[in-house]
Amino acid sequence: MSRRTGQSGHIEKSGRWWVVRWWMDVQGEEKRVHMRAKICPIDGPGALSPSARKRRAHEIITASGADTEEHFNKVVKGVTHITFEQQAERWLRHMQQRKRKPVAPSTISLWRGVLDNWLIPRIGKLPLEKVNNATFKQIVAAMMKGGLSAKTINTYTQVLKAVVASAVNEEGEQLFPRKWNHDFADMPIVKKSAQNTPSFSREIMSGLARWKYPSERMLFILCGAAGIRIGEALGLEIGKHISADFCTLSITQKVRHCVVENRLKNDNAERQIDLYSSIADLLTRFIGDRKSGFLFQSRGKPISSSNVLRRHLHPALKALNYVNRYTGDHKAGNHAFRRFRNTYLRNYTPCPDGLQKYWMGMPA
Repeated sequence: MSRRTGQSGHIEKSGRWWVVRWWMDVQGEEKRVHMRAKICPIDGPGALSPSARKRRAHEIITASGADTEEHFNKVVKGVTHITFEQQAERWLRHMQQRKRKPVAPSTISLWRGVLDNWLIPRIGKLPLEKVNNATFKQIVAAMMKGGLSAKTINTYTQVLKAVVASAVNEEGEQLFPRKWNHDFADMPIVKKSAQNTPSFSREIMSGLARWKYPSERMLFILCGAAGIRIGEALGLEIGKHISADFCTLSITQKVRHCVVENRLKNDNAERQIDLYSSIADLLTRFIGDRKSGFLFQSRGKPISSSNVLRRHLHPALKALNYVNRYTGDHKAGNHAFRRFRNTYLRNYTPCPDGLQKYWMGMPA
């Protein structure tokens, strides 16, 4: 609608009359149709001058409402009759298939969960044009009642906004543009200081380095010493990603749900990481005579990150009397190893800032 500047119409002769033709949106039709109306007789009583015919043509088009936003909203937008659930499925399918900025499977899985658990049960049958700030407020209230954190609510409601914004016309313009009002919706404010971002102390890392299971012990040591993500660590293959002297790791793939993904978290994640000589020695002994296969594997497949978390990391932290200052329990995620490494490089070594960010896979 924003690209339409108004019609002057086309005036022509038709039999004994001057008529005006113009385009009109018609409900139930995807394309506009030509409309026609009489202006005046060509001659005789009631005939008009050329300028008077133009004025009369303009009056006819204006009276029809063809150029009004109200008519556009009622007819063109109403043609779709699409519900939030239908548009959500279209949006999710498009995000899975698009070539520009492909979306990671883990992100698609997150969005699928948000839709299935929070949005579709509440507003799935609602016409998309009625998904507005009042709906937004309703969803925020439901998420707060469900005990979600401010950060999680902020992340989940982005899905609602994206679904509404994804409905576009044939010209690529949004059918239902929205100015989302966070104050009206009472959106909780995300406080960085309150985020659950635990790290490990040197004492805790030393304790994890003595864990009783060799494979998981080596995994803890490598993640803490190299600052790699758990998926990157599980994606390491002997002979492909570990140098001959065991001093360098090449990060080129990751594992998710025991399946290799030939993509990383971002463009900066593909990198080479130098290891301390003591870590290289441990890695040499751990690999032994193996020449191929995943560094951390079970029956030839990468081990499960969730099993590492539940069966090894959490029990080890509990045995070390670790307390998460954000949650008050002994639990922490695999990402805490990266935070430990980043803190160590930043505060306790003369490592240049650029090299630190390269090793950690961060933007320069």
